[in-house]
Amino acid sequence: MPSDGRMPMYGSNPRLRSTERTHVSSSFSLSHPIPTPRSTNRYYASPGFGVPRRLLTFLKVAIPVTVILLITGYARYEPHFELSFYERAWVKNELEPIEPLKGCFDPAQVSRLYNLSENVYGKKRTEVHSGLAMRMGTDCYDFAGTIQPSGSHWDGLVEDGGRVNYHTYWRVDLAPLGEKQEWMLKSYFATQDIQRSKLILWSNGDLGGNQVLQTWLKRFPDAFELKIADIKELSRGTALENSPMLRLNDKKAWVDGDLIRLLLLWQYGGVWVDMDSLLTRDMSPLLEHEFITQWDCYDKAYQPLNGATMHFKQHSPYLCEAFHIMHTSTPPRPGSTDWGSILYFRLWRRLVAGGVPPFKILPFCFTDGRSCRLDNRLPDPFTADNGQTMSFHTKEGGSLDQALQKVFSVHLHNQWEKPYPKGGWVERLLLRRYQKRLETL
Repeated sequence: MPSDGRMPMYGSNPRLRSTERTHVSSSFSLSHPIPTPRSTNRYYASPGFGVPRRLLTFLKVAIPVTVILLITGYARYEPHFELSFYERAWVKNELEPIEPLKGCFDPAQVSRLYNLSENVYGKKRTEVHSGLAMRMGTDCYDFAGTIQPSGSHWDGLVEDGGRVNYHTYWRVDLAPLGEKQEWMLKSYFATQDIQRSKLILWSNGDLGGNQVLQTWLKRFPDAFELKIADIKELSRGTALENSPMLRLNDKKAWVDGDLIRLLLLWQYGGVWVDMDSLLTRDMSPLLEHEFITQWDCYDKAYQPLNGATMHFKQHSPYLCEAFHIMHTSTPPRPGSTDWGSILYFRLWRRLVAGGVPPFKILPFCFTDGRSCRLDNRLPDPFTADNGQTMSFHTKEGGSLDQALQKVFSVHLHNQWEKPYPKGGWVERLLLRRYQKRLETL
């Protein structure tokens, strides 16, 4: 027997196993631990945790790999998610029912200022409906290029002294009008036929003292005008006349902005352009049509249309029917598009149900090429570019330059606080060219 005080692994006289528990003196140290029964599932003996060893090993690998992939993907790609929730009761009550038209298209009810046979049923020179969603490649931009310049043929309706009215609006109580807003004015003067059109800047307060605007009023007195929007006066003769809903507004200027554009087009006719737009091409080839624009290339279920750019003739029965819907429906929710995108959708459904050819819908890229897939939408106007994006070559003469010469506008979506990057595509392909064109006028 060993004499160093340790028990041998096996004694010289092995004992038979019994059901009695084996007692080992605490004064001895075993050279090998006594085997203990093990479960078929192995666990780490961490207090409060019962994570299987295999699962923990998997997580040790999966979590770091996932984090690396997310960081790499975010650095290379721009995530684009959109999730909308619509109250089922609201959809059922406000969107699904199709009420009959008021009768604004009845010849006896049509204004003498509106030519029903020509504007609704007449032959048109251009086609603005492609029949496809045009989500692939540059299909939409190429389709915009099929709209040829008017040349000697003038497609616009002469509403005021031989000029087509272009309307835009600025709320003086939300922000001052400065250099960023001035670019919209410059884009108009540089791209439109200012001998046959006029830009009217409407506001809810006096802008006459603004030095930026005074410069353009003096330079183009026949093509530029400032006016204060009197909603009560503008609503005369419509279904909304004297309605308490005329006083509605919100902090985003959505509800009152959607109302004002319809009232202005009803009273004066012409083109509406949101102030956060940059015009890129003469719009006169489009003006034989009355139109609203597509919101994006995905066709939202209940909001497929956008009013950032639209055109309607003076006293258009389309607008007459829109006012009827507004007057007979639930008041708009603050900060909503109830009098915008949702109204246009409801109007379109009523028109086709009533057997009336609906207004045209310009494809998304004509005025808002930012609203589509990552691989074919316009690059971010407020991010510096290195000459190449997933969708376009951004250098002069590249694919982006060619696309901008085909479409009619770029919509910036109220990002007033963001500056245009120095040397970015907006500055190089648009702003500098506006300046160069204005130097020749």
